[in-house]
Amino acid sequence: MDKAKAKILILVEGPRTDTRLMEHLFRVYGIDTKYEIVSYNTNIYVLYNEMFYDGKPEDMDVLQVLKEHEPREERKRIFEQEFTDILLIFDLDPQDPLFSEDKISKMTEYFSESTDMGKLYLNYPMVEAFYHMTSIPDPEYNARVATLDELRGHTYKQRVNAENRNHGYSKFAVTHEECNVVIRQNIEKGWHILSENPNDILPNTDLILNKQLVMLRDYEKIYVLCTCVFFIAEYNPKLLK
Repeated sequence: MDKAKAKILILVEGPRTDTRLMEHLFRVYGIDTKYEIVSYNTNIYVLYNEMFYDGKPEDMDVLQVLKEHEPREERKRIFEQEFTDILLIFDLDPQDPLFSEDKISKMTEYFSESTDMGKLYLNYPMVEAFYHMTSIPDPEYNARVATLDELRGHTYKQRVNAENRNHGYSKFAVTHEECNVVIRQNIEKGWHILSENPNDILPNTDLILNKQLVMLRDYEKIYVLCTCVFFIAEYNPKLLK
């Protein structure tokens, strides 16, 4: 990424937690690249239906799709701009009636490069995973899972609030040093999910998805993991030092 010329569109699922987290990370790490955060206000499977409804997503790009389905003129104008990179920050949401392994696998395969169609960062089970730590660092984080039952029962967010170090998000990982620890722990957990030793390269997110889907299928559980923070390491690994 040519940081001097970069202009990033960050498409997030929700208007609150997702947006605030990305704004927080850009602020903490002093990323002054031009960027626009836009909330899609619905989940990845709705986007899948809009992109793949005719089976030919290569005939369109995500900006075109977003513009076509956006009723507000001021938002349409955003999607008419040119961006060097597109990031899509979404939740796996395996409890959603529209969820399927095939859909999410196609989406990760299609959205694999930020400078092309865009890059998808999936959070497991949702963006609140960033805050699901009882301490910084958290020695139990690698083993932490979410169950399909609590996702179906809509109790996972309550659990995060109860187990979060600060019992809230506004005072969690507010410093550069604490954010470094949280991001490193998520990267380390990605390697743990793959049963591989960490190295200087980020864990393969496609392989992480495959492992998570197997765990979901076999045990109705999923490892808590925030992958949208991987962007910081990809943008500039030196920021984590």
